[in-house]
Amino acid sequence: MKKLVLLAIALAFLGCDKDNDSTTPDIENRNFRQDMRNFVIGISQKAKSIKPGFAVIPQNGIELVTVNGEADGSPSQDYLNAIDGNGQEDLFYGYDNDDQATPTSVSNYLKGFLNVSKSNRKTILVTDYCSSPSKSSNSYQVNTVSGYISYAAPKRDLTAIPATAPNNSNDAVVANLSQAKNFLYLINSENFTSKLAFINAVKATNYDVIIMDLFFNDEQFTAVEINQLRNKANGGKRMVICYMSIGESENYRYYWQPSWHTSKPDWMATENPDWPGNFKVKYWNEDWQKIIYKNNNSYLNKIIDANFDGVYLDIIDAFEYFER
Repeated sequence: MKKLVLLAIALAFLGCDKDNDSTTPDIENRNFRQDMRNFVIGISQKAKSIKPGFAVIPQNGIELVTVNGEADGSPSQDYLNAIDGNGQEDLFYGYDNDDQATPTSVSNYLKGFLNVSKSNRKTILVTDYCSSPSKSSNSYQVNTVSGYISYAAPKRDLTAIPATAPNNSNDAVVANLSQAKNFLYLINSENFTSKLAFINAVKATNYDVIIMDLFFNDEQFTAVEINQLRNKANGGKRMVICYMSIGESENYRYYWQPSWHTSKPDWMATENPDWPGNFKVKYWNEDWQKIIYKNNNSYLNKIIDANFDGVYLDIIDAFEYFER
C-alpha cells in the first residue's frame, strides 16, 4: 500500500507494468477495483440479510470510495451504501516507521478519500502506530479534529491493551458504529494465557468497539463469550467486531489445506514477503469467495453464528498488487 500511495501522489496512478501474476488470461483486462467493491458488497448483502444492523468495515484501499480512484471523483455509491465505515492504518503515525509521523503528503492524500466516506455518513476508524505518550496524545487530537475515531496502537502486532484509559471514554450503550467514540484493535491474543484471561482483560476496559479475531489460538469464540465481551467495565455496552482478511489467505486459518503448500489452488497467488504464511489471492475467484461467504459453512457464517456485531475486512487494497 505504501509504495502505491506515494506513486499515486506523484503520478496519479499513471503507468504500472504488470508482473507475471497479472498477465494470465483470467487476470488481463479486469477491473481489479470493481472486483473488490463487488466482493465487499456481496459480503455486506449476505450479512445484513441474515443479521440486520451487522456492521461492515473495510480497512485500507480507501480509493474504492470513488469511481475513478481520485479524491474529487464521483462517489462509488453502491459501495458506500454497502459499508458502515472505513478503517485506515498509519494515517498520522506509522506509515514509514512505528512511532514516527506519517508524511503530510500521504496523510492529506488519504484524508481526501476518507472525507468522501465521512461525508456519506460513514464512521472512520484510524489506527495509528505510536507508543510515545506525546505522539499517542497528538494522534488522538488530530483524528478528533478530523472527525475520525482512532486508536493509538502501541504494538504493530496488535497484541496489547494500552494501560491508559480509552480516548473519549464513556458509559454509553453503543449499538451502532456511528455512536462509537473510540475502539480497541486487539486481533492477536498470543500474550493471553487463556480465552478467559482474554475475556476478562477486555471486560475490564471501557472501549466502545473491540476489533478481535474469531479464534483464540485454534479455538473459536462462542456466542456466549462474545456476549460477555459486550460488557464495558463501567456498565455500558460495546460492539464486538470480527477481523477477517479477504485479500490474502493465511496458512494458520481453519480453511487451510496442507496440500496447498505444494499444489496451490487456482485462486492463490504469491506469498506476501512481509508476512510469511500469507498469500495473495485472486479475490474475484468463485472458489475463494465460497470460503469467505458464498456457502453456509463460510468464514462469514461462522462470524455471524458467533454473534459478532460486524466484520472488519482486511487486505482490501489487494487490488494494488494486481495493478502493478
